[in-house]
Amino acid sequence: MKAVSGFHVVDEWSPLETVLVGIGVGMGAPPRLEDTYDPKSREHVLSGTYPSESAVRAEVTAFREKLKSLGVEVLTPSPLGTNQVFTRDIGFVLGETFIKTAMVEDRAEEQLALTDILADVPVACIMTPPPPVRIEGGDVMPIHGSLWVGYSEDEDFESFTTSRTNAAALKWLQSSFPEWKVRGFQLNKSDTDPRKNALHLDCALGPLGLGHAIIHPEGFKQQRDVDFLIQTFGERKCLFISEQEMYDMNCNLFSVNESTVISSSAFHRINAQLRNWGYTVHEVPFSETAKMEGLLRCATLPLRRSPRS
Repeated sequence: MKAVSGFHVVDEWSPLETVLVGIGVGMGAPPRLEDTYDPKSREHVLSGTYPSESAVRAEVTAFREKLKSLGVEVLTPSPLGTNQVFTRDIGFVLGETFIKTAMVEDRAEEQLALTDILADVPVACIMTPPPPVRIEGGDVMPIHGSLWVGYSEDEDFESFTTSRTNAAALKWLQSSFPEWKVRGFQLNKSDTDPRKNALHLDCALGPLGLGHAIIHPEGFKQQRDVDFLIQTFGERKCLFISEQEMYDMNCNLFSVNESTVISSSAFHRINAQLRNWGYTVHEVPFSETAKMEGLLRCATLPLRRSPRS
């Protein structure tokens, strides 16, 4: 993996230039039940339906090829012999700064794959949150001057393994990036029921470049946050998804530019609505990878989107 310079991300949909995409190499056999750390993976281990490495590799490879066909520079992490599919969680770019996340301990070794990509980046352009901050990239959404962050207050954060971003992260982001308006969204969590668990913000919310949003209202702990989203996008521009659709990861799409979206080929209702709204939708198979409670946004770490002219 080559080193990168010139990071730039200010939103979810400016034209994508460079992205780090997961590989699925080194997953090996399904994990032991005690080694799972999300309820959907746990469910599939118990039922014997946890995805094989070959199936996941085929899906992420097809995804990478689709991005390349759309003119995107696609980078991959150096193989570490572990599960390296969901690159979103190991870091994120905000403006011109790369932030290394403070993630769940079981996955911390995945960040070793960033060594090469950050090799030539000035130290001033890299930040690492201090303790007690905990934050993962799936919870962070830049929206042109606003920074939306999924999180858990202390009571939930201390109770649930699936609470990945804490209230301390909000305070750290506010102090470190005063030019951004940080807004927190409390998420509903469950360590045992994947249909009740919004693992990250991108499991319950999918903002889109033409002013639309896919929303799972029950993923949010506070009704005022759902009301805010409806007011922000307008009810007619919101597509509300069911508990089952959230479980299938229907919010977790990926924007290549403001009107081009990559989605799972299994999301028939979602894809039809997106096309009706005017989006170009490219479909890829991702149902096996989704069994690990992540989808297309989770598998991508955007490094550069075209700056606004």
